[in-house]
Amino acid sequence: MNAEVPNIKKWVVFYPVYINSKKTVAEGRRISLSKACENPTCVEIADCCSHLKLANAIEIDKAYPRDFMQRGRVRVQLRKEDGTLYNPAISSRKQLMLHVAELVPRHPGRTKKQEAPSTSSTVGPSKSGKGGRKKR
Repeated sequence: MNAEVPNIKKWVVFYPVYINSKKTVAEGRRISLSKACENPTCVEIADCCSHLKLANAIEIDKAYPRDFMQRGRVRVQLRKEDGTLYNPAISSRKQLMLHVAELVPRHPGRTKKQEAPSTSSTVGPSKSGKGGRKKR
């Protein structure tokens, strides 16, 4: 390989499922439910890693084995070639997951998405009455 192209095979793999509050531990969530965020995307995770000054690469064609319908994962470089940390606050995968899960809800794309649906309120016809079979 070229000297300028990094070997991402050695980097930490980060699937969005790891910090998804909608998933159970059996489905792949790796942090507590109180610290997890709702439906993170690869792009949001990569942006948060960039904000934390960590080198990252998005792999769109990859999928989590337990949930292969959700595509994408992020590779993150925690350590330099000599073994020193890029960000001293993040020394392990678990700390990376906790920091990213804290940052994703404040992601600029996410805050814009949440504001748009709240402005338009649709009131649909509500069905009143009991429904169901009548007693004899």
